[in-house]
Amino acid sequence: MSGNRGCIANSLLFLVCVFVPILGHIIATVMVLEDDHSPLGTILWLVIIWLLPFLGNFLYLVFGQRRQRVMFGRSSYAYPQYQQQRY
Repeated sequence: MSGNRGCIANSLLFLVCVFVPILGHIIATVMVLEDDHSPLGTILWLVIIWLLPFLGNFLYLVFGQRRQRVMFGRSSYAYPQYQQQRY
């Protein structure tokens, strides 16, 4: 039984090392597709993200994101506390 523990630990480590980066790539891909890049810019960012495993995601998060991202589907001016009161 004790000799089998190493095999299970190696299998779990392999699954984490494979599926966590793939999940990160999928999330970054969705973010690229939601941003309003030109078609060429979208394709370029997707190629960078998928060909440069960790560096591509980092580069997109630093340089590629649009600054006016709407959180949870509503813009900030839709909330009443951010509206200016007119007198």
